[in-house]
Amino acid sequence: MASDTYKTIEESFGPALFKDRKSKFLGYAYPVNNTEEVKKYLEQLKKEHHSARHWCYAYRIGIEKIEERANDDGEPSNSAGMPILNQIKSKELTNVLVVVVRYFGGVKLGVGGLINAYKTAAQMVLEEAETVEKIRTKNLILDFGYEDMNKVMRIIKDHQLDIAGQDLQERARYVLPVRLDDYEKIKREFEKIYTIKVTEEEN
Repeated sequence: MASDTYKTIEESFGPALFKDRKSKFLGYAYPVNNTEEVKKYLEQLKKEHHSARHWCYAYRIGIEKIEERANDDGEPSNSAGMPILNQIKSKELTNVLVVVVRYFGGVKLGVGGLINAYKTAAQMVLEEAETVEKIRTKNLILDFGYEDMNKVMRIIKDHQLDIAGQDLQERARYVLPVRLDDYEKIKREFEKIYTIKVTEEEN
């Protein structure tokens, strides 16, 4: 992967069902951008599966600085949350929540059995989930007179840039999302035209 790309999922997936000695493990995967969304999905699942015994989960959020958490929800320490988290990490995903809901079947599985069950349910739902590679961008803001329009459009065309926003009044204002690896080079090209005001904003 390039330094300005990351892998995630865009849609929710699940349930993926794994059974072991009458216990049922249902795996769910969700795209999330913050812990509020994590709470929302957990509350939804607890309502939907109110008679389940455990709702174990793990998530990774962020791109440059990744926040990750694993929760065993009453299962023995590190027998549920960490196996789930390790599956997310093995697929190099971020901005993803995986929850495994357990219905207890009356037979104890032991720590080894639990690790295998939570790992397998997480693995199954992540294999089902469609992963996407996203490009990190930063917005370049151009403020220029109409006499520079041809020069601006030539650079936009040369680099196949998209115009995410425009405001055409006395002067023109364009918002251009530029991938991070190309950002400084393209910014310098616009700055060579000294009549263009170039500013930046984070996406």
